[in-house]
Amino acid sequence: MSLTLSRSLLRLTLQLLIGSVILGSALGKALDLTGFADVLKNYQAFSGSALYSIAFAVTGFEFLLGAWILSGRHLTTSAMTAAVMNVVYAGWMTVTLLRGLNLDNCGCFGVFFPRPLKWFSPIEDLVMVALCVLLAYVARSASIQAPLTQVQK
Repeated sequence: MSLTLSRSLLRLTLQLLIGSVILGSALGKALDLTGFADVLKNYQAFSGSALYSIAFAVTGFEFLLGAWILSGRHLTTSAMTAAVMNVVYAGWMTVTLLRGLNLDNCGCFGVFFPRPLKWFSPIEDLVMVALCVLLAYVARSASIQAPLTQVQK
């Protein structure tokens, strides 16, 4: 298998994995946006009047970002945007854990796939950061290689 084919396969695999996880997360939240707002309330960081707007904004952003990654357009930028989002999520969860809050549902996938907030939760987001950075690297390498390949022909 050639290096170019291997990188293309890695890019496509990461693109599908990351895009699908982000879209799945958004879908889980969107199916019960009020329930997701209630999960956000448990973080004890937002006023009641802002919860629904924040839930809507987070869910909408994830839908757009997941679709953007799956589209493959400006993949380096979309992958790095996803990396930043996951860094924010990891930081948010870490601060929540350090505050000593015990949450039965971190809200990562809304209310239909409840997962308790534990120390592995921010670690999972950091793994996603690493995958997003790898996708950005592979996508950037492919965009740099493409002009070189065309010149060599």
